[in-house]
Amino acid sequence: MGGGLKPARGFSPAAALLLLATALPAQTIPYQRPVDEAPQERSIGGGYKTPAVQRPLPRNSWLQVLDVGVLAAAMGISSWLVLKRRSRKSLVALAIGSLAYFGFYREGCICPIGSIQNVALALIDPRYSIPMVVTATFFLPLVMAVFVGRAFCGGVCALGAIQELVLIKPVQVPRRLDQALGLLKYVYLGLAIFFVLKPAGRDFLICRFDPFVDFFRRTGPPHMLLLGGAFLLAGMFIGRPYCRYLCPYGGLLAWCTRLARRGVTITPDKELDCGLCSEACPYGAIEKMRAVRQNCLYCARCYAACPRDGDLAHAKAQLVTLS
Repeated sequence: MGGGLKPARGFSPAAALLLLATALPAQTIPYQRPVDEAPQERSIGGGYKTPAVQRPLPRNSWLQVLDVGVLAAAMGISSWLVLKRRSRKSLVALAIGSLAYFGFYREGCICPIGSIQNVALALIDPRYSIPMVVTATFFLPLVMAVFVGRAFCGGVCALGAIQELVLIKPVQVPRRLDQALGLLKYVYLGLAIFFVLKPAGRDFLICRFDPFVDFFRRTGPPHMLLLGGAFLLAGMFIGRPYCRYLCPYGGLLAWCTRLARRGVTITPDKELDCGLCSEACPYGAIEKMRAVRQNCLYCARCYAACPRDGDLAHAKAQLVTLS
């Protein structure tokens, strides 16, 4: 009678305690990891690929500001060595230091060349933002070029420095061929901006096909290492082939340098017209015994060969003084 629930038959509080007592020892069994390493691609299967670790790793904000400060200081030193000291030897020392810092230490990260596409995309797409450090890295060499020429190319750019240091037996490229090949960097610049601005499938060509960044990071796909090696091999005889014919940032610097009120002059007050500077310049940046500023890469090789003012003239003056 009545609708109340009846307790289940055969179950009592004593039985519940017994069941709990038998379950407790199972909770104290120590856990032992069956493997001593993280799962690998071969064990995961299904075509899984381990994602690449970001290189270089992010840095603190103050270190990023320091990088920009080092970049600005190096360009100031470059312009001083070229326009005031007129010293090829000192500029080579600066190039070695820049290659060590911006190239191998910072792994090619402080690079105005690679920032072209980032800045272009940020100007067009308001949803895409870039750090102020990247903006400063992009504009600083251009502002410098407006006033004193391509100081960044001389002894600061790691890509230029690594090519400058391997040039051992330069040959002169015929003028017409040199000018025709020089148009490729503007084509490359246009393609890079086009591919990064297209709505679907954006591609950062400049960074992806940087021929030297894999050397700086000591790792990379084999085909890119071969490409960088080919540029360095050609660069032993042809002065800076990437800088002159493919560097898209070089095209921007050339435009800005046309506005510069100061730049490289072979001698400070009087040109000798001896022709030694034209023979010494491996970049086709001297025409009719005068430096063509937009093409001048601030290498100071003309100073080293100048018998009137430069390393050669200074060495002769020291010999006269000693004698």
